[in-house]
Amino acid sequence: MAEDRATRLKRLTMRSSRRGTREMDLILIAFSRVALPGMGEADLDLYEALLAENDQDLYAWIVGPDGAPDRYDRLLKEIRRSAYAAVAG
Repeated sequence: MAEDRATRLKRLTMRSSRRGTREMDLILIAFSRVALPGMGEADLDLYEALLAENDQDLYAWIVGPDGAPDRYDRLLKEIRRSAYAAVAG
């Protein structure tokens, strides 16, 4: 049985908030709550792949522009924008 969209969004939001580091929890939970509902299936697939990455790598990719695989460029820019907006208030 295929997972429905609502269940998938809940699962991805939960995975965003249960990372290995508190920093990634804070960054990704804020992003997931705002961005995931508006994403198409291909973008959700990409976000799910990003969540499978190592937290230390993912954090480095978010705070610095170098080193991330090209396929994540657009998504990482969106996550950065979301994180900086949250900090700026």
